Amino acid sequence: MVEKRGMRLRFWLGYAVVVAIAIGSVAIALVVHDREADNFEQTQHGEAVRSARQTEALAGLSVGQLASAAAFYRAVDHLDRHKFEVIARSLLQTGALSGTGLILAVPGPRRAQFERARGYPITERIGLGFKREGPRQRYFPLVYGQSASGLTPPLGYDLGSDIVRAPYMLEAGDTGRAVATRVMHLPIGGTGINVFHPVYRDGAPTATVAARRAALIGFAIGSFHTPNLTTAANSVLPGDVSVELVQDGHNAAGPELDRGESSAATLRIADRTWLLIVRDPNRPDVGLSILIAVVGISLAALLGALVLTWSRKERMQELRLQASQDPLTGLKNRRRFAEDLRTELARSRREDTVGAVLMLDLDNFKQVNDTLGHPAGDRVIAEIAGVLSERMRVTDVLARMGGDEFAIVLPRCELDEAEEVADAIAKAIRMHTPPGGAAPPITASIGIATFGPRSESSDAVLATADSALYEAKRAGRDAVRVAGQAVSTGG
Repeated sequence: MVEKRGMRLRFWLGYAVVVAIAIGSVAIALVVHDREADNFEQTQHGEAVRSARQTEALAGLSVGQLASAAAFYRAVDHLDRHKFEVIARSLLQTGALSGTGLILAVPGPRRAQFERARGYPITERIGLGFKREGPRQRYFPLVYGQSASGLTPPLGYDLGSDIVRAPYMLEAGDTGRAVATRVMHLPIGGTGINVFHPVYRDGAPTATVAARRAALIGFAIGSFHTPNLTTAANSVLPGDVSVELVQDGHNAAGPELDRGESSAATLRIADRTWLLIVRDPNRPDVGLSILIAVVGISLAALLGALVLTWSRKERMQELRLQASQDPLTGLKNRRRFAEDLRTELARSRREDTVGAVLMLDLDNFKQVNDTLGHPAGDRVIAEIAGVLSERMRVTDVLARMGGDEFAIVLPRCELDEAEEVADAIAKAIRMHTPPGGAAPPITASIGIATFGPRSESSDAVLATADSALYEAKRAGRDAVRVAGQAVSTGG
C-alpha cells in the first residue's frame, strides 16, 4: 500500500511539473508579449505627445504673432495696404497660417458711406477710431486680406452677417482673447479653422465686457488649413506613422484611425482643444511569444509523454504485484503461492531434496469480527502476518490464502524441522496480544505435509496439508498435525 501511494505521489508530482511547465511557458509568453506591448504603447504615446506639442507650438507661435499684429493695428492711427502686407508676410512666413486679414467694426449707419468711400480692393489709408455701438448695429467687413496660396480673400465680406463665424468673432471681442472656430470651409479655399483676435482702441479700458465692447475697433484674423496642421504633426514622426485630428469626437483631418490601436494627446489652438490621434504600424507581433509558448508546451508534452510512459510501466508493475500480492498484509496471495510451490517441487526433484508445506488457520476468528468488527479483524490479520514474517527464512514462502488462512513453504526442510517451526509459530501466535487488549485470545491450527523428489503435484501436497489442518481443527484447535497424526497441542 505504501508503494502504491508512493507511485501515485510520483505520478501526480510529474503531472504537476508538466502542468507547471506548460502554464509557465504560456505565462512567460504573455509577460513577454505584454512587456513588448507596453513598451510599444509608451513609444506610441510619446509620439502622440511629441506630435501634439510640435503642432501646438507651431500654431501657438502663429496665434502669438496674430496677437502682435492686433497690437500693431491698435497702435497705429492709420493703416494702409503696405503696412498690412508687411505684417501679413511675417505672419505667413511661419508656415502654420495659410491666410490672415483685418476686420473692422464699422458703425451700422456709416456702412453705406464706408463702402462708397473706399470700394474694394482698398488702397487708401484707414483710420481705426470708430465709436463702438451695439453688435447688431455694427458692420464687420474684411478690409485687408492675404493668403499663402495667393488667392484673394473676399474683401468687404461682412463677417457679422456670417452665422457660422460671427459667434466666434463676437466671443473674441467680449472675452478679449483669441478664439478659434470649428473646422469649416475657408474663404481662401479648403477646410480649416479661423482664429479671431480682438483689436481695441488704443488706451481704452478693457476690464469688463461692456468696456471691451465699447473699445472694440476690429479683429485680426488668421486661417489654419487642417492639412497644414497634420503636416506639422507628422514632421516629428517616422514616415510610416499616421496622424488624425479629431474635433468633438469626429474626424477633422487625416485618415480615420482605429482608436484601439492608437494613442492620443490633446492639442490646443487658441481657446479650442483638439485630439491628436497617432497610429504607429510597427506594433510588435506575437511571433516571439508564440515561439516561447510552443517551445514550453512542446517540452511539457514531451515530459508528459515520459511521465505517462513511466506511470504506465509502474502501473503494469503494480498490476503484476496486485496479481501476486495480498492487499491487506502485503504477503503473497494464493495464486503466487501455487506458482512458488510448483517451483519448489521442481527444484526438489532436480536437486533430490525434501521440504514441507504448512497450512495455518486462526481458531475462532469469527468472534473477532463479530465482537470488534471487520476493521479490527483486518488489523489482527495484518498483525499475525507480521508475527509469521518474523519467523521466516529468506528462502521460505509465506502467503495469505484468504480470510484467516495462511500457507508456508519450507524448502530443504525435514519433517522434524517443520514440526519445530510449526510449534514455534503456534506458540508465537498464542502469546501475541493485539494492541489495546480488546480482541479475544488468538490461537492457530496448523497442518503439515512434506514433499520430495517423488511428490505427485503441488495440488496433492496442498490437499495433504489441508487435510492435516482439518485434523488439527477436529482435535480441538490450537494444535499441529502431520497427515492425520497428532504432533502436539497447545496449552
